[in-house]
Amino acid sequence: MFQPQTNENITNWFLKIGKIEGYSYLILLFIAMPLKYMFNMPEYIRPVGMLHGVLFVAFMILLALMFFKVKMSFKNAALSFLLSLVPFGTFFLKRLV
Repeated sequence: MFQPQTNENITNWFLKIGKIEGYSYLILLFIAMPLKYMFNMPEYIRPVGMLHGVLFVAFMILLALMFFKVKMSFKNAALSFLLSLVPFGTFFLKRLV
């Protein structure tokens, strides 16, 4: 049966998905893109980019839940969004929760 998500559960998922999304971003930037542009191996961009995109959307949904349900401040929500755009940024999310 469906159980409502607790604030602690949402926060844990937010931090986990944020970290995984951060790793996928680094893999995309520092492995897949150099393979494409330096070694003419573009076949890695699509799967890594798709995975990163799905994780980014999941992260944005969790960020919305953090803002509306867990009552994260607007400032911390905006900083979380900005951190998701910067390489290594999502590894600092725990400081905002």
